[in-house]
Amino acid sequence: MNNSLSHRSVRTLVVIPAYNEGRNLGIVLTGINQVGGVDVVVVDDNSADNTIEVALGYGITVLPLSVQLGAWGATQTGIRFGLLNGYDVFVTMDADGQHRSGDLPGLIDEVVGNGLDVVIGSCPGRGSRARKTAWWIFRRLSGLKLEDLTSGLKAYSREAACHLVKADATIFDYQDLGVLLYLLENKMKIREKDVAMGPRRDGKSRVFDSWLLVVKYMLQTLVLCLSMRISRGASDHNM
Repeated sequence: MNNSLSHRSVRTLVVIPAYNEGRNLGIVLTGINQVGGVDVVVVDDNSADNTIEVALGYGITVLPLSVQLGAWGATQTGIRFGLLNGYDVFVTMDADGQHRSGDLPGLIDEVVGNGLDVVIGSCPGRGSRARKTAWWIFRRLSGLKLEDLTSGLKAYSREAACHLVKADATIFDYQDLGVLLYLLENKMKIREKDVAMGPRRDGKSRVFDSWLLVVKYMLQTLVLCLSMRISRGASDHNM
């Protein structure tokens, strides 16, 4: 597939949450401009560097947050903006340069052409031992058969996006396992599409930088999985 989108009538918004990514963001935005056919919003999560200035230099919309909401809160902010402005498809993309803009058309076409609600840009071969250990544990806990549970590169239908901005979706910290379980509970159709990912160009992962962070993240996810199972069981019992 070439880099031109096959569904030009569909309005697509790329949502990029960013925290102190001034050194990486320009490369990401340059790549998206080369693909074309999409609009972009950068949600600045109260950065202390020049992230906002870099984004504004590309003439795109920037939503600056006055308080730090975290990766998921910033992502929700961008999705809400897109819903209010009538977009049909939403793509979430990291600001650190790992995700490749050339994969955007394929992800969008999967949503539009195949009637899917969520398409995950999947790269299970990436990452450290800590990340792969976390994935294995998460699959065992959740029962999900998906390979890449923590990819931030995803395309969403408008219906899926509407679920993601509901009040009960604010409990998540990251766009990962909890979000996927939540969408499955809401009968969303999810598929993975293989993509290539590079290393971070600069900076550190908020989750997988150390084993201590990984353990903390896994404990939080365990509590989330258990609470969702309990909630699901209570709902089934009351039916």
